[in-house]
Amino acid sequence: MNTLYFLVQQTMFFSIPLLIVALGGMFSERSGVVNIALEGIMLIGAFASIFTINALQDYMSGQGLLLIAILVSMAAGMIFSLLHAYASINMKADQVISGTALNMFAPAFAIFVARTIQGSKDINFLNTFRIESVPLLGDIPVVGPLLFQNCYITTYIGLIILVISTIVLYRTKFGLRLRACGEHPQAADSVGINVYKMRYAGVLISGAFAGLGGLIFVVPTSTAFSADVSGYGFLALAVLIFGQWKPQRILWAAFFFGFMKTVSAAYSGIPGLKELDISSDIYKMIPYIATLVVLAVSSRNSQAPKAEGIPYDPGER
Repeated sequence: MNTLYFLVQQTMFFSIPLLIVALGGMFSERSGVVNIALEGIMLIGAFASIFTINALQDYMSGQGLLLIAILVSMAAGMIFSLLHAYASINMKADQVISGTALNMFAPAFAIFVARTIQGSKDINFLNTFRIESVPLLGDIPVVGPLLFQNCYITTYIGLIILVISTIVLYRTKFGLRLRACGEHPQAADSVGINVYKMRYAGVLISGAFAGLGGLIFVVPTSTAFSADVSGYGFLALAVLIFGQWKPQRILWAAFFFGFMKTVSAAYSGIPGLKELDISSDIYKMIPYIATLVVLAVSSRNSQAPKAEGIPYDPGER
């Protein structure tokens, strides 16, 4: 039973960042803007928030500090995503090239700033954010140890974001307009919807979520940030495609890839796997092999927004 608790908790640690970042990508692409810069935005969000934790941890700790870091990560992600929004929407640049440029810029920027300020690219922090047991809920048999012990508030924030994203996308005027801009922007413009503003909103939401995802990925799995998020932004893109740009499917896709990541990172704690004479490098390859296989199988039936990646020109009808 302890092994089951361990696997579920580790899967949650790896799945929630994927879920949040993929949901961010969903808002951007539903508006019509391809955002492959999720990796770079994650990195910038993680850098800004971990640096904030490092600077403030001598004065405060616990959930208050984590909440401040969450706000910083989302703000940093939004600001960085503005570069992609401006290039893609106003300048009508190739969205893939714009995203690639940001992915290349982000780690170099983080390393340069970290070395300039503290002489090392590694930013260390104290993890004072783990909740040993949520009052009352942690005492519930089976469910308590699975979901409410040795956990982080970021797990619950991720699930709340999922619910809110689903409601916003399918039950609000904003969500309807956003989807219209990703499917038929000319038709949306003809009824008075500002396509540029809606696409900016989509990219900014993706920036906020990706920046938050960077923090949520680093905090449970490390006590140092080294300008690296282990390719999670690209995995989130795979989750987004496998999830068919729909929140509920993205949830299950995130848990699938999160479990694959758990196997690759914590195989030594799984009975049966640790006794096998298999190189650790093989286990580390599992999430990425799974990504290739899943995308190869599911890409034929993918139903991306029709206007995704196409710059909008008001003069075209």
